[in-house]
Amino acid sequence: MKFIQSLQFAITGIAAFFRNETNGQIQLGAAIIAVILGWIFQIAPMEWLVVVLCITMVLTLEMINTAIEKLCDVMHPGYHPQIKIIKDIAAGAVLCAAIGSVIAGAIVFLPKIISFF
Repeated sequence: MKFIQSLQFAITGIAAFFRNETNGQIQLGAAIIAVILGWIFQIAPMEWLVVVLCITMVLTLEMINTAIEKLCDVMHPGYHPQIKIIKDIAAGAVLCAAIGSVIAGAIVFLPKIISFF
């Protein structure tokens, strides 16, 4: 029963993230576009693996970043230079993942898009 309750809490957190966080909604939209493109271009299983891992990595890091930012805001609502550094580092992790995902997406999709035209 404890596992089911933990699963319900996690699903509630995921739903709250996508319902309330603009960055999460934007990244979910990008993920949906990537999946649609993968389906249209019939990418290979290994390419699907790359796409799914990139989507998962970016969304997971954005959720962690959001949690860190919210926790920092509760712990210290006003400006604090150390809190700023913490938030900047967490945001930087998401940016690194997003840049890597864009590069991976270009490697997977650009040849297919170019050959389509």
